[in-house]
Amino acid sequence: MADSSSSASYIHMVQHMIEKCLIFHMSKEECVEALSKHANITPVITSTVWKELEKENKEFFKAYEERQSKQEQMSEEETNQMIQKIISDSSKESDD
Repeated sequence: MADSSSSASYIHMVQHMIEKCLIFHMSKEECVEALSKHANITPVITSTVWKELEKENKEFFKAYEERQSKQEQMSEEETNQMIQKIISDSSKESDD
């Protein structure tokens, strides 16, 4: 019985760490890598717990993934805008 309670405790700890990753807007891959590197959690454990959380919270994860992809698009857009601004500024300087 002690084994099952310690397993449940371990899984709960992994779940808590995944929730922290979500707070920091990390992707599944980033979370798996971070927990492996910094908490010594086997990637298969993190992936399995993540999948179970996805099953239990489908709507949350759907919205989370949509938000993630929008943030990536926005940062790409912002990068393009900055490049355009740099090009525009440099062409103004060369006109002077």
